[in-house]
Amino acid sequence: MYYKISQIFSKFGLDINFNRFIVLVTLMISVIMSSLTFWSLTIFQEDSIIAGRRFCKDLGLLLASNIIDSTDINNQKDIAYFLEKVYLSTASIRYILFFDQYGDLLLGLPIYNTKIQNILQLHQSLLQLENKEFLFNIPLINSSKLLNNDIIDILIPLTKSGHTLGSLDLGIDLNTRLSPSKLIRDLSIFVFVLVWLMLFIGVTFNTLAIAVPQKQLLLGIQNIASGNFYQRLNLPPNGTLGVLFVSFNEMAEKLQSYEKKNVDKIISEKNKLETIVSIVAEGTILVDAELRILFVNKTAQDIFNWFNIDLTGVSICNYLPIHVSEALLPILNKLVESSYISTNKSQTEEVYINLDYSSRRICRFLLTTLLDRILKILTGVVIIIQDISKEAKLNEAKNQFIGNISHELRTPLCNIGSFLETLIDYNQTLEEKEKINFLTIANNETKRLSSLVNDILDLSVLESEYDYKLDYIDLAQTLNNVVNTSQIIASKNNIQLIIELENNINYVLAHESSILQVISNLFNNALKFSPYNSKIVLRVCKLIYACSSSLDINTQNLVRVEIIDEGIGIAEEDQKAIFDRFVRVENNVHTLEGTGLGLSIVKNILGKYNIDVMVQSQLNVGTSIWFNLKCLR
Repeated sequence: MYYKISQIFSKFGLDINFNRFIVLVTLMISVIMSSLTFWSLTIFQEDSIIAGRRFCKDLGLLLASNIIDSTDINNQKDIAYFLEKVYLSTASIRYILFFDQYGDLLLGLPIYNTKIQNILQLHQSLLQLENKEFLFNIPLINSSKLLNNDIIDILIPLTKSGHTLGSLDLGIDLNTRLSPSKLIRDLSIFVFVLVWLMLFIGVTFNTLAIAVPQKQLLLGIQNIASGNFYQRLNLPPNGTLGVLFVSFNEMAEKLQSYEKKNVDKIISEKNKLETIVSIVAEGTILVDAELRILFVNKTAQDIFNWFNIDLTGVSICNYLPIHVSEALLPILNKLVESSYISTNKSQTEEVYINLDYSSRRICRFLLTTLLDRILKILTGVVIIIQDISKEAKLNEAKNQFIGNISHELRTPLCNIGSFLETLIDYNQTLEEKEKINFLTIANNETKRLSSLVNDILDLSVLESEYDYKLDYIDLAQTLNNVVNTSQIIASKNNIQLIIELENNINYVLAHESSILQVISNLFNNALKFSPYNSKIVLRVCKLIYACSSSLDINTQNLVRVEIIDEGIGIAEEDQKAIFDRFVRVENNVHTLEGTGLGLSIVKNILGKYNIDVMVQSQLNVGTSIWFNLKCLR
């Protein structure tokens, strides 16, 4: 198609050049023919003038000879009669002047007034003075324009037997005799003008006939070049231009089809990309080289609360929080400036920013430049936003755990080492009772270390894919074992332990050792944070519904196990985090023993049961933690 279009354009250009060549050749031929015509006409006209002058001279000599031979020169009446007869019978003679030998006008035909006769006499006198040939009796011939006519003035001396009798002045009009030459000249001028006029009309028509489609074609090409592939040429001329217009329209249709396919493909790919980016967990913002927003996915909108706002085309700094904008703007400017210097590879910068001033939500911002590999220019910057608040809290909890575990390990190890070293050094001096006491303390510290290690191992096992085999167990016996084990610590702190077990509740669906660990961890946690002279209630009851007929039969066999204490309580913002690993709620002050793994173990064990653990607490009031188990009817 493009080759065909180029061929037609070439042919169209050749036609235009050929037309110009024809016009130029025609112009040259016209100039040459016109020049030859005028040259020939000029030569013919000069020959005619020479012949006319000869004719006028011969006519004057003949007339003078007749006057001298046929009339009496002294009889002015006969001469006047003769001259009048000749004047009236000869159309080419415009005037006749007869002068005597002194130059005085004796007769003039036609008869003019005195003023005209004086002019003619003056003319005749000047002619005699300027031409000395008259002195030698030679006729004088002169051309003049008199009364809007080309006149041949002939001054003939009248001499007889060597005596000058006077002179005869004739004015002969050559136009009367030379009318055919004038007609030829006028006709030649007319033909010349007509040829040039026809040539001008033809060139003008041809130019206009080509200019209109040429202008339309130029407009069409400009529209195609600007991306308007809907342009069509509506003028249907014949010949080469007609083929050119048809080919142009075919080219425009194909370009329009290609554009539509490409645009649809680009839109489809763009929608796919936007869909993929929209479902990405991380927030994504795309800005151009001037930091104007091009795209924002839903996650980023949720992070910055950008709802019902058209952000496309606006500066990103206008909608970011002030402290975030102040942190990101220098990095963005640095990336843009460095990309103009080096366009070989993309650059990435990373920064961590607290989205709120309370440092509860921390995000990692990854800023990466997007480069056009072909044009070697910066097309934009993509900003990936990752909410790492949980990771940060987990990292903080891990650090706290490391500190706690170090403290928990160091204390018993120091105690064990100290008592064993004392036994070795003072074995001979210590009493048997003291030795037993030291060994008992070392044994307890060893149990403490063993319990700490077991907690870590238990958590590791619980987080694996290991599942418990559930069976119906005696819940009352399990509760009594937990309470009896904790009774010594409770009595030491004057804490009253109360078991509220509803009648007809004996067996529940559980794993005996794991449910014992759950209840023991919750009970020990309550003991740890309960003050002196307080109460801890271990309550077990069946769930009661307002309308049992509308419930599924399986949901009616649930038993709730609840531990209620009067401890320091848990703040509302911390209640969701207490079941995470390594988390300890002590106002960030390490005053109590523990690793922060107890509640995490509880959650993981009950998770194996597909049971949720719930908490309700109020600062300085107390805490209630419960979960539900299936019971045997």
